[in-house]
Amino acid sequence: MSVSPVSTHLIEKATLAALAAGAEILKVYNAPDFNVELKGDGSPLTRADRLAHIAISDKLAETDLPLLSEEGKSIPFPERKNWNRFWLVDPLDGTKEFIKRNDEFTVNIALIEAGVPILGVVYAPACRVLYIGAKPNFTLVVRGCEPHEVSLTELQKAGRTLPDFEGQRPYRVVGSRSHGSPETDAFVDQLRSTHADLEMVSMGSSFKLCLVAEGSADQYPRFAPTMEWDTAAAQAVVEAAGKQVLIYDAQKGPIGPVVYNKENLLNPWFLVR
Repeated sequence: MSVSPVSTHLIEKATLAALAAGAEILKVYNAPDFNVELKGDGSPLTRADRLAHIAISDKLAETDLPLLSEEGKSIPFPERKNWNRFWLVDPLDGTKEFIKRNDEFTVNIALIEAGVPILGVVYAPACRVLYIGAKPNFTLVVRGCEPHEVSLTELQKAGRTLPDFEGQRPYRVVGSRSHGSPETDAFVDQLRSTHADLEMVSMGSSFKLCLVAEGSADQYPRFAPTMEWDTAAAQAVVEAAGKQVLIYDAQKGPIGPVVYNKENLLNPWFLVR
């Protein structure tokens, strides 16, 4: 399915929204302590999640496109199924990593068109790393990116295109720091038969997909639950960098791209490579 190219205007709007959310998150993260609540499904929620959601909503409201956010109101499928283009957002991906204070959390902002993520911005405010990917082939990684307003032109001068990893390394598979599974372990064990130097790296949040996009990891098998807002932005980055995010079937293997705005927002198992 063909999709429309993404305008520089929308890329910049999404980037500014991610940076604004990052600034709000760091205010809470750098405080002496913060309160943690539990949502209905038992997952943690902090004040940073809410502040990031508000910052993103305010910035993206200027685009007049619908917004579906993990921390926003639930949108019934009969309403959102007719959306051609919309924003899909996780204001703070990796809340568990945030609570552990290990820096491995991200802001995820994706633009979806006809079920396809055509623009993704992933910002890791504690690590000061910004990833951008947009159809057809716009990619950018900016390291040392501070959470304040800056133009896309300035970011392009400071950043590099993806993949940007240089040098020799072992064959690397990245996995979830908080959500492993026996199926993932079996998949990695099978890879070891052809990659004796295989190195397993544990990481939190959508960072894992971005490691494959930047070329510092080869595969990311995710055979455990995720939601659409967890992956959409990073999938756009991965695909713009020439890699794939594929639905993974235990019997058939990779069978096609992960798609978005389903009635059930739970993702299937997938493989990034």
